[in-house]
Amino acid sequence: MSLRAFHLFFMAASVTLAAFVAAWAGGEFRAGHGALYAATSAASMLTAGGLAVYAAAFRRKTKDL
Repeated sequence: MSLRAFHLFFMAASVTLAAFVAAWAGGEFRAGHGALYAATSAASMLTAGGLAVYAAAFRRKTKDL
C-alpha cells in the first residue's frame, strides 16, 4: 500500500468517525438538550466536511503520482 493510498484510507476513516460522532452527539442533544452536545455535533459536522474537502483536494493534487 502506497503512502498516498494509506493517506486516502486514513482520511476516509476520519470522515466516517467524525460523522458518527456528529450523529451520536445529535442524538444525545435530542434526548437531553445539553448545549455541549449541540456544539459537539456542529463541530463534528464541520470537521467531517473540512476533512472531505481536504481529501478531495489531496486526491486531485496527487492524481499523477
